[in-house]
Order: sequence, then structure tokens, then C-alpha cells
Amino acid sequence: MANVNVYFFGKKYEVPDNLTIMTALEYAGYQLVRGCGCRNGFCGACATIYRIKGKQELQMALACQTKVEDEMYVATLPFFPLVKQIYDINKVEPTQMLMMQLYPEIYSCIGCNACTKACTQGLNTMQYIAYAQRGDFKACADESFDCVMCGVCSSRCPAGISHPQVAELARRLNGKYLTPDAEHLINRVKEIYDGNFKSAMEDYMNKSDAEIREMYNTRDIEA
Repeated sequence: MANVNVYFFGKKYEVPDNLTIMTALEYAGYQLVRGCGCRNGFCGACATIYRIKGKQELQMALACQTKVEDEMYVATLPFFPLVKQIYDINKVEPTQMLMMQLYPEIYSCIGCNACTKACTQGLNTMQYIAYAQRGDFKACADESFDCVMCGVCSSRCPAGISHPQVAELARRLNGKYLTPDAEHLINRVKEIYDGNFKSAMEDYMNKSDAEIREMYNTRDIEA
């Protein structure tokens, strides 16, 4: 293990090179009360912008998943103001007109692809916005499925599009109106209400993280 020089908010620190940006911040003495979230790459709270000295390109990442590099200049982006429209999912219809009413700015997209380049999850963000423009909410939901709503894409958008909120609306519409009912889930919810879950829960609690991940990755998925 070696040490590297990193710069947090303009101040230089020497930290071990096997740390993530998040753990390096703590190693340097920062107490993370915001911008730390789940610490495992699922919540998007630790959105980070960095640049390596001598290189012009800005890089976007999640601080909990990205290791430090020598001469890395870091600035966190724990919050970015997104336009969040209010609607009742039970009273709307999955039509293209709905997207035009709630998020008309998506039709101002200039196709610069800055959102896709900035995405911390490597998603094809501009593509799922194109699906939303056409009212193809299933395709938009599928393309944006791994979005953690960190907001970095929107911070780079010259059209002011709130990509995560658009994607969330598409996923809600898809789940509510377009996806067939999952009969096994309906039955399982009934079983839980009837109290038939304790033994299964105890079984899950006794499994390791690796076993849980294996169960998730090999689960049966309805067509």
C-alpha cells in the first residue's frame, strides 16, 4: 500500500491509495453528516466531481465506490436542485401528453449527451429521455432502472432537465399501468399479512451477504 496526494475542497491531504473517496475524506478528518447515505452505491447521496491534476476532463462518480488517485481534486455534490412535479399516480394516464404537461423541458434537449457522459452509473441517460419524449414509458423505465437519482446528469444539462424525476415518473407509470400484475407477489403479500413470514425471515437473517446476493442474482423473474 502506498500513499497518494488528494485535494479535498482545495486542501491537500496524503492518504492511503486503497481508500475510496468517502473513506479518504474520513481518514483526512472530515465528519460526514451529509453526502454519505447508504455507503454502498444505492442511494446516490455521495455524488462527487473530481479532476486529476494535469488533465482537463471532469469526472463524475459516487464517492463510496471510487478509489482515490494521485493528484485528485475532489468536490462533493450531495444535493442538486431537481424539478419535482406533484401528481397523483392513481389519477394520471400513461400518455405522452402527461410527460409534456409535467416535464416539458425534456423537449428542449439539444442532444449534447452531457447527461450520459456525467452519469455515475454509466446509464444511457439521453436515450431514456428520448424514450420519455415519445411516451415509451416501458423503454424509459428499463433504460433508467439503475438510476440512483444522484442528480449529476442534471447538473451538466444546459436544458435544465431533471432526468431522475422524469425517469422516476416513467418507472411509476410502467409499474402502475403497463406491467402485468405479479401474481406471486400478490400471493406473498397476503401470506405476510396472514403472518406466514417469520420462518422465512429468520432463514434470511442467518444467511451471509454472499448467499443473499446469490439468491437475488438467480431468482425467478416473471416474463
